[in-house]
Amino acid sequence: MPKDDAHLITAHDVARHAGVSRSAVSRTFTPGASVAPHTRDKVLAAAQALGYQVNLIARTMNKGYSNFVGVVTAGFESPFRASLLSPITDALNKQGLMPLLMNADNPQQLEQSLHTLLSYQIAGVILTSASPPLSVVQHYLKHHIPVAMINRGHELEGADIIGSDNRGGGRLAAQTLLASGARRPAFIGQGLHNFSSRERWLGFSEGLAAAGITPLAVQDAAPGYEGGLAAVRHLFSGAVRPDALFCATDMLALGAMDGVRIEHHLAVPHDVQIIGFDDIPQAAHLAYRLTSLRQDSRELANSAVAAIVARRKNFLLPTPHRSIPVTLVRRNSTLE
Repeated sequence: MPKDDAHLITAHDVARHAGVSRSAVSRTFTPGASVAPHTRDKVLAAAQALGYQVNLIARTMNKGYSNFVGVVTAGFESPFRASLLSPITDALNKQGLMPLLMNADNPQQLEQSLHTLLSYQIAGVILTSASPPLSVVQHYLKHHIPVAMINRGHELEGADIIGSDNRGGGRLAAQTLLASGARRPAFIGQGLHNFSSRERWLGFSEGLAAAGITPLAVQDAAPGYEGGLAAVRHLFSGAVRPDALFCATDMLALGAMDGVRIEHHLAVPHDVQIIGFDDIPQAAHLAYRLTSLRQDSRELANSAVAAIVARRKNFLLPTPHRSIPVTLVRRNSTLE
């Protein structure tokens, strides 16, 4: 059958051209569906010859949901949050799903955006940051729309929670600094309201408590480089100065390192050791060479997407918290 722009090529056309059933065409273009290799080859050859494209609108109407998954994030200036978007997109694409990105920086706009997602008959939602109203999330769950939360503290029945082992990472930071001789450690975090920062603080303080040490802390640092810089000014203004810093994020750590070196004229790591969290690309830059706890962004993304797919098939699955291990990456900001 020659391609004719006036004629919309359908799956039935492909089936006739390939000499297979209509269901074989459908299975060929459904990710994960079972179809014999020779049948798949025949269908794909026929589709290419005819110029066939899957009608996603029709598929949405048939299934009752689209292949879109809402991805809600905030703080696009954060290198780690940005690093999550690529593996989330890759993992969704492998499942035949497409991301709809929502910016959570504006809480008022966010609530409307989350409601707007419903009009796309989304297959699920992945929340990577910010604090959307729980009523909206519960609305999704009420309508059996899968929800996966990455590094979030809310536990909602039916929502999948995937997070890095933040508390374990905090304990590892404490053990590393103690082993390298630190005796006056301090913590720089983004507030106890921030789930990841709070968990890292709890792990760090628990690890130090085993050695009888109570750390100094700036819990309410502004996010990012400037927050780390300002926290160091506060911590080093007193009579007792820290000899080690554990920062809840790498961006805080980079600001803290420049504050220590440039404003206080101290050497890193010989005067002050510093550990960050995330292992963003800037941590490896020669100007910093920051020791950091690496989050496995690809595994976080894969786990979140797998949870969406599994719950799409069976919404009543159990919802255990999935904890992804973190890894210490040693560089020049700590002593051996």
